[in-house]
Amino acid sequence: MALPFGTSRGEELRPVLMRAGLWSLLIFGSNLVWEIAQVRLYTLWAVEEGPTIAWALLHCSVGDVMIAGAMYAVAGIALRSADWPTSRPWTGGAIVVIGATAFTAWSEWYNVYRAGNWGYAAGMPLVFGIGLSPLLQWIILPAAMVGALRALSPVLFGTRTSRQLLPPHGRTKGPT
Repeated sequence: MALPFGTSRGEELRPVLMRAGLWSLLIFGSNLVWEIAQVRLYTLWAVEEGPTIAWALLHCSVGDVMIAGAMYAVAGIALRSADWPTSRPWTGGAIVVIGATAFTAWSEWYNVYRAGNWGYAAGMPLVFGIGLSPLLQWIILPAAMVGALRALSPVLFGTRTSRQLLPPHGRTKGPT
């Protein structure tokens, strides 16, 4: 692919890496909060000491960043756009939510019932044997992150969202 005169691959990749970095930062923060809120729904809370619980929360949050990063990339490749949260938020968001929720359902099943890496406390609501909280995590948080990216993109990247394409004051015609 030929680049425009005076540009380099680094200049071309910089916005992509900035968007992916912001996505990862937002995902880490929101998932850490979610993991802290849901930890009592796992047996870990009742049987482990504080440092082990803290390590599990960090470990799970970093894993969430990896899942979200992979799904961000899948959506970007499928839509052929690194700025899909601003240009095609519904389609990209659906790709992320469906992919991450499917992976989470498999991961929860595998780690609870096959590998025995963790277990659910009695208070965890279940959907077909899978914890409801981790499923909701991947339905709610990616949608919230798409909204956050759409709100932050004009400020951080100087881009316009589809809502900003109309002229000021909603006028679409010349003076009347």
